[in-house]
Amino acid sequence: MKRYLTIMLAINKGMDCVAGTSLVLIMLLTSLDVALRYLGYPIQGSYDMVSMGGVFVIGFALPKTSWDRMHIHVDILTAKLPGQKVLFELTTRVIAIALFILIGWNLSRLGASFFKTGEGTLTLGIPLYPVAYALGVSAFVECLVLLADMVRVCYEGGQHE
Repeated sequence: MKRYLTIMLAINKGMDCVAGTSLVLIMLLTSLDVALRYLGYPIQGSYDMVSMGGVFVIGFALPKTSWDRMHIHVDILTAKLPGQKVLFELTTRVIAIALFILIGWNLSRLGASFFKTGEGTLTLGIPLYPVAYALGVSAFVECLVLLADMVRVCYEGGQHE
């Protein structure tokens, strides 16, 4: 089990690196576009590229954020039921896994549809199917992260604060 957790941590770090790189590139592109627009030479398709980068920033940062437990945690219910904390945390993760399986499946179907129709961005015509597939993979990785988190909750007994 420790090996699984180590592999998931490595995958999460890699995806987080992609998200961080995308964020830096978005900032550079936006800054450059604003400066060049002021000089009368805007970057064509910058909106498309920033939108695509935003997909990678949000989608690829999600698994690492979940791994680090950096999401908002409301413990009103678990404070009232201290003996049921582990059960409550496991139940919410099972529900989240089901949700992300549905999201990943539908994004995969959307990617197949985009591939079939050849849909792309409006300005540059960048194909949309790789982005949908990438987000689908990210959703499935999130399922694996939530599964790993269930293992961590069982080992820690819900004491992760």
